[in-house]
Amino acid sequence: LLAALGDPQLAYPAIHVVGTNGKSTATLTIEALLQAEGLSVGSTISPHIRSWAERIRVDGSPADFERAVARVRPEAEAQEATQFETVCAAAFAEFAAREIDVAVVEAGLGGRLDATNVLRSHVVLLTNVGLEHTDVLGETREQIAAEKLAVVQEGTVAVLPDEEFAGLAGTNVVLGGARQAAEAFLGRPTEHEVQVSLLGRLERRGEEVWDGAHNVDGAAWLVRRLAPADYVLCVSVLRDKDAAVMLEELAALGSTLVATQCSNPRALPAEELARLAEPHFAVVEVAPDPATALARAREHGPVLVTGSLYLIADLSRREP
Repeated sequence: LLAALGDPQLAYPAIHVVGTNGKSTATLTIEALLQAEGLSVGSTISPHIRSWAERIRVDGSPADFERAVARVRPEAEAQEATQFETVCAAAFAEFAAREIDVAVVEAGLGGRLDATNVLRSHVVLLTNVGLEHTDVLGETREQIAAEKLAVVQEGTVAVLPDEEFAGLAGTNVVLGGARQAAEAFLGRPTEHEVQVSLLGRLERRGEEVWDGAHNVDGAAWLVRRLAPADYVLCVSVLRDKDAAVMLEELAALGSTLVATQCSNPRALPAEELARLAEPHFAVVEVAPDPATALARAREHGPVLVTGSLYLIADLSRREP
């Protein structure tokens, strides 16, 4: 598909962001740091919460998503490209058309076989590695890390959170996170301080917190980040996640849970989620409709919406 479009992804250098959790936040943090240095930056993240336009950004603002997709649609349809492949191609072509200085690209799933593994990546950032998508990426963290770090090319700087998987990342390894990835691209330190916020990522709405923690590591991270409070949890979890362990982690944040079911076809039925929650919560209610579940949770106290970004998306469309 990209070859038919003239290989737009080769028109600029890239920073490739891989990992289990935190990729979108890292991507937009790198974007903001490089923009502060005066660079024109394209970025792409997934999934979106309210609008597909969130997935393709240029210089910190959403691109014209419909125009970007229209540019590649005829060739994408002719080649029967997947939805994700089409959006990636649209992003890469938009970046080339806008003559950006650098692209910051979040990987979709893994790395080695991901549609984003076509870039001229000067820097690869690994955010972390957890046991997720084991049916595709491997059954151990090392196997999963190897899949993610397969995007490292000769000459690429690999930025890792620690030394655990340094042996899989080539010879040019730097320890750190988003800031170190931006500095590796620049070849020098940056003194700018930036803050980014994303919908559904530790999003505070008054007393409520909406966070799309969608796996065990994400749930554990959320527990560490939130101050002690007796939240009422409004939760949906996808079937391919370890829901029982997630719920055990999340029980540290509250004693009441309202089980619901987001619109994703992979979502656990609310009744099944409730059965898994009962050993960990004093009060468990079932409300399959997310809006009804949120309303019911609000009757009991401060609300934490979590378990799936798809649940966040469902509710965000009803409560912008």
